[in-house]
Amino acid sequence: MKKLFIPILFGLFSHLVYAVDKPNIVVFLVDDMGLMDTSVPFLTDDAGKPVKFPLNEWYRTPNMEKLASQGIRFSQFYAQSVCSPTRASIMTGQNATRHHTTQWIKPNENNRGENGPAEWNWKGLKKKEITLPLMMQSNGYRTIFVGKGHFGPDGSEGEDPLNLGFDVNVAGRSIGRPTTYIGDYGQGTSHAVPGLEKYHNTGTFLTEALTLEASAEIKKSVAAKEPFFLYLSHYAVHGPFTEDPRFIGNYKEKSKKANAYAALVEGMDKSLGDIMKTLDEQGVADNTLILFLGDNGSDAPLGKATDHASSAPLRGKKATCYEGGFRAPFIVAWAKPSTESPAQQSLSIPKNAIHTQLATVMDVFPTVLDVAMISVPKDYVHDGHVLKEMLSGKADDSHPGTFLMHFPHQHRSSYFTSYRKGDWKIIYHYFKKDKYELYHLKTDPYEKSNLAKSTPEQVGKLMAEMKSQLTAENAQYPEKNGKVVLPE
Repeated sequence: MKKLFIPILFGLFSHLVYAVDKPNIVVFLVDDMGLMDTSVPFLTDDAGKPVKFPLNEWYRTPNMEKLASQGIRFSQFYAQSVCSPTRASIMTGQNATRHHTTQWIKPNENNRGENGPAEWNWKGLKKKEITLPLMMQSNGYRTIFVGKGHFGPDGSEGEDPLNLGFDVNVAGRSIGRPTTYIGDYGQGTSHAVPGLEKYHNTGTFLTEALTLEASAEIKKSVAAKEPFFLYLSHYAVHGPFTEDPRFIGNYKEKSKKANAYAALVEGMDKSLGDIMKTLDEQGVADNTLILFLGDNGSDAPLGKATDHASSAPLRGKKATCYEGGFRAPFIVAWAKPSTESPAQQSLSIPKNAIHTQLATVMDVFPTVLDVAMISVPKDYVHDGHVLKEMLSGKADDSHPGTFLMHFPHQHRSSYFTSYRKGDWKIIYHYFKKDKYELYHLKTDPYEKSNLAKSTPEQVGKLMAEMKSQLTAENAQYPEKNGKVVLPE
């Protein structure tokens, strides 16, 4: 009996140590939430101090405020300009230019546009590709997917998150938006949300249903003493802008759509608070890292696409070539700060800090793996950088400080490539007569003064670097009359 008892006891002890040593990780992803869709101020003054603008006073996100007070937020965090490219970048650590999912994926047909590249990756992610959840799963994590997938079209391998390394899939399929957030979540329509039958017609708002499911999966992982990776990807705050009855009463000043959008934002914020509460109640908050982010710029129904309204004072919104189209909120914090937590001793994140150095969605992949003590395969090519130094509140001179946004398709801004380096940003338009826009973001953060004609030497320099990176990442280009159109 003793010979049997000792190894069994040792095995149980090892399992418990393993579970404790591995920090839990939550990626909390909000659809179409821009940098200004929150009461948390992300933009800063010249001294790096956060500055509130009118939109920060309009939205109510107390749980984002709490998370930001516990950790660090980034004032210059870049996503792709539309959803599927960003989601593939989070999963792979690759820029959209490299993984070739450069447009949002339409569930039932190729969405390349009139002059888009014929061979763009509209089938999305595939089985057996290296993905973030697959890496986590292969290293002892229970991997949980809840919410919006949009990794591949109907019938593709990427349609089901279970094919990509997730152990659990709740409500994820090919669609990029729900038919509605109420009732039966659109059953019988092309954009029906699957797998939530027990909530149908109960009055449970879709955001709440997903939160309840995510909390239940956290509890299962804790009960099984398994470290978990939760990817909670809300359908909110994407249209249709269904009024969330829990919060719509807080918003009466703007249009009906704008009020509904703000209520969606507050409902998403309640979800964040509920997840943090579950983590605390389950006794794992001090060993759980939360990465909160949006997948592209704001789509708030305020003003025209390229003006300074939806993301004010930033210019533009989702799917445009301006800062309001790319910039997204990014907060990283431990769910419950504790100096006694071994995980937090390994990664100490300052409270209520703001980092002004540029970071991107590609950085999520290597950063999560680094926190989980998992090595990226040496022969795997990705474009992200571990943010450990920045998360500690320090500057990281090894981070390149560049962002290439390549969009060879048709949308609000069509057929463009944007390249940010340091304080400079250039936009190249493939089919416009005036092909160049140049902005100095330190002196003109809201992109009001195009310097392309007055500073041709800077245009030439940035274009050369942009074209070099496009080539390095094996970019695909727009096509016209059967011919590939390259940047000049």
